[in-house]
Amino acid sequence: MALKIRRVLVANRGEIAVRVIRAAKELGLEAVAVHSEADRDSLAVRLADAAVAIGPSPAAKSYLNAEAILKAAADSGADAVHPGYGFLSENASFAEAVERAGLVFVGPSPESIRIMGDKAAAREAAARAGVPCVPGSEGVVDSVEQAVAVAAAIGFPVMIKAAAGGGGRGIRVAQDEAELAEQMGVAQAEAQAAFGDRSVYLERFIRRARHVEVQVLGDGRDVIHCWERECSLQRRRQKIFEEAPSPALSQGTRERLCGSAVALARAVGYRGAGTLEYLFDDESGEFFFIEMNTRIQVEHPITEMITGIDMVREMLRIAGGQPLSIRQDEVEVRGVAMEARINAEDPERDFMPSPGRIADLVLPGGPGVRVDTMLYPGCVVSPFYDSLLAKVVVHAENREAAIARMRRALRELRVEGVRSTRDLHLRLLDEPRFREAAFDTGFLEGWLASTATSPGSHA
Repeated sequence: MALKIRRVLVANRGEIAVRVIRAAKELGLEAVAVHSEADRDSLAVRLADAAVAIGPSPAAKSYLNAEAILKAAADSGADAVHPGYGFLSENASFAEAVERAGLVFVGPSPESIRIMGDKAAAREAAARAGVPCVPGSEGVVDSVEQAVAVAAAIGFPVMIKAAAGGGGRGIRVAQDEAELAEQMGVAQAEAQAAFGDRSVYLERFIRRARHVEVQVLGDGRDVIHCWERECSLQRRRQKIFEEAPSPALSQGTRERLCGSAVALARAVGYRGAGTLEYLFDDESGEFFFIEMNTRIQVEHPITEMITGIDMVREMLRIAGGQPLSIRQDEVEVRGVAMEARINAEDPERDFMPSPGRIADLVLPGGPGVRVDTMLYPGCVVSPFYDSLLAKVVVHAENREAAIARMRRALRELRVEGVRSTRDLHLRLLDEPRFREAAFDTGFLEGWLASTATSPGSHA
């Protein structure tokens, strides 16, 4: 059955734009890249069938300019828009505008984005679907008095979280009533500044939590899961290193966790790729739903490696009117995959961004190695955007072999012209607690604070 779309505009930049363009071409679709002034010579522009300038370098004037993106789609003859991740990917109003323009939004419906993108509303939907949630407020809390009452019921410490938040922003932890009263207004102000919405809600803070997430795919009629990923290695609530499957889960827990994700996604008629995020309590063995990302995730390659499913191609197929191409009983876990995010940052200087021109580039290869990147020799790493340079992804028969393969791949990687986090990942691979998978969401920051960064982080 032929797809109902033929030309896809990629409303994003960097490695995810390259990723979508490649998937589109494998399906016989034409791909249109949009670009800011800073990205006019980007790899995505070079690979696309057509490219349209959408504004100056700052994202607010280009990649977040919905009007400019829709005009680019109209001018280029695109009939579908893939938002990638970040920017406008989880903006329900943008998805609606795409559909009003007569275009296909490669992702969930605006209604699904709106429900699952609001963390408080997502919790309510999860509760209705019988999915366990972290004990917390029933919806948003507006006042200190209301927050104190909720905290008294669920117990301290608590997390104050932006209802419209994402990417680890808009989160504060309060250990007692006095700190809650102090942090409440701060959290609301941060939420307003970051997301244009001051709404916050409360959750119990789990002291030894792992961050585990489930990848789902839906076609609006059926939903399947593609198992889970371990994403506990975080700095300032930003993921640094991921693996799949999670080394912490028993098979029984894994099946219950993934089954709950499918139940929730089905309850909202989910379409496209999405990720349901959970906290797993290492002490009790319980898991709790925390939020859903209604888009493709940065770390989707490790799920692709263990399942053999091309997530982005599947998104495009579904958007083109085709049903899921795989049944749940066909989704098997094969081996272990890991992803190291290589950022243009200097670990010796508190991870200060390191923009610049790539003077030389050597990417690793060989069996079981994949690199998702937008880099090429001579390209410029801009100071205007996220510092992600590349995702080094490996796949092997077990965790020990995956660690060895990742070490080999990172040693092959050479990026000259900017500082990078490559050497930090190499040190992490040698850490006994990492090798034993004895970590939680608080581990990485504690490890960074207790160990001196080794010299020579020029990758």
